[in-house]
Amino acid sequence: MDMKFLMILILGFGFMFVFTAFQTMCNIEKTILDSIAQEDDTFKGEGYTSLAIIYLFFSLSNWLAPSFISFTGPRAAMVVGALTYTAFMITFIFPSTVLLYVGSAVLGLGASITWTGQGTYLARCSSSGTISRNSGVFWALLQCSMFIGNLFVYYQFQDKSHIDKETRNLVIGVLTIIAVLGIVFLAALRFMADNAEHDNELEQKHTGCGQALYALKSAGQLFCTRKMLLLSLAFFYTGLELSFFSGVFGSAIGFTKEIAETPKEIVGLVGICIGAGEVFGGGLFGILGNKTTRFGRDPIVIAGYIMHMVAYFLTFINLPNSAPFKDTTDISYLDPPRASIALVCAFLLGLGDACFNTQIYSMLGGEYVNNAVGAFALFKFTQSVAAAISFFYSAHFGLYIQLGILVVTGTIGTISFVFVEWAFKRQHREQEEALEK
Repeated sequence: MDMKFLMILILGFGFMFVFTAFQTMCNIEKTILDSIAQEDDTFKGEGYTSLAIIYLFFSLSNWLAPSFISFTGPRAAMVVGALTYTAFMITFIFPSTVLLYVGSAVLGLGASITWTGQGTYLARCSSSGTISRNSGVFWALLQCSMFIGNLFVYYQFQDKSHIDKETRNLVIGVLTIIAVLGIVFLAALRFMADNAEHDNELEQKHTGCGQALYALKSAGQLFCTRKMLLLSLAFFYTGLELSFFSGVFGSAIGFTKEIAETPKEIVGLVGICIGAGEVFGGGLFGILGNKTTRFGRDPIVIAGYIMHMVAYFLTFINLPNSAPFKDTTDISYLDPPRASIALVCAFLLGLGDACFNTQIYSMLGGEYVNNAVGAFALFKFTQSVAAAISFFYSAHFGLYIQLGILVVTGTIGTISFVFVEWAFKRQHREQEEALEK
C-alpha cells in the first residue's frame, strides 16, 4: 500500500469519528432541544436556528479559509477545525440558549477550514488516475459515521417519548469522546506536498500576508469563471439536500406520531439507512473508480438525481405537511404513514447524496488541481450558504414546499453539472487531438 493511499485511509477514519459525533447530533438536535425546553422554561434554543447559524458562519468564513490554510497547511487546519466540533458537542451538556448559538457560530468558523483542508489534502494525495477511487473511499469511510452514532442513539432512545437529562448527557458524552478520537487520527496525518502541475504562483511569488491575500484573490477569480458558476448551481443543491436529510427528514419522522408507537426511536434507524446508502455509494465508486472515470461523472450524478426524485415523491405521499415542526397526528396520502417507506427514502437520500458528492470531489480534485484550495473553499461556501438558507426556511415552510424547492433546484443543479462535465470531456479530447498532431 502506497503512503498516499494510507493517508487517505487515516483521513477517512479521522473524519468518520469526528462526524460520528456531529452528524448524529444534527440528526437528533431538534429532538434533544425540544426535550430540554420541556424541562427548562428559560431555554429557548431552536434546532433549526442553531443549524442555520452553523451554515451561515460556515459560508462566510469559507472566503477566509484559503488564506488560513496558506499559513497553517491543510493538516493543522483540519485539527483546529475538528476541535470546534468537539466544543459544540460540549455545549449540550450545559443547556443555554446563548451558549448554543455561540457554539454554533464557532463551529461554523471551524467547519470552513476543516472541509477546505480536507479537500486540499485529498487532492495532494491523489492523481488524475486515483482521484475517483480516493474520493469514493474517503466518502465511504466518512459516512460509516452514520452507523455508529445512530445505532447508539436508536438503543438509547428506544421506548422514549421524552429524552430525559440522564439519557441526553450519556449520548452527548459518548459522542464527544468519539470526536476526540477523530482528532487523534487527524493529528497523525503526514505532510503531503502540493502536486500542482506547474509552478504554483501562490508558493513562488508571495509570502506571509501577501500569500494569504493572493489565496483570497485567486478564489474570487475562480468563482467568476463560467464553469465554476455553473457548478455552483450543483453545489447549491447539495447544500439544500444535505440540510434536508441531516436536519429535517429525521425530525419530521420523529414528530409523525402515526408512523409508529414510539416514533422517536425510528430517527436512529433513519440515520442508519442514510448512512447505508452513503457507504454503499462511496464504496461502489471507490472500487469502480477507474471504470467510472472512463465513462464520465455525469451518468452517476444523473442516477443520484433520479434516486432523490423518487425519495421526494415517496416522502410527499408518506409524511404530513406539518411534520417538520412538532408532534402531529396529521396524515398525508398514506393512512397510516409507513415506517418502511421512510427507511427506503432514507437509503435513497444517502445513496443519491453519495452520487453527487463523490463526483464533485472527483471533478474538483482532478480538474482544479492547480487551485484545489480555492475550488474546495468555493464548493463549501456555496453548499453552506444553501444549507443556511434551508435551515432558516425549514422553521417556516411546510414539508411540501420544502420538497418542491428540492425538486426544482435538483433539476437545475444536475443539468448544470452535466454541462460542465461535457465541457471538460470536450477539452480533454481537443488536448489529445492536439498532442497526436
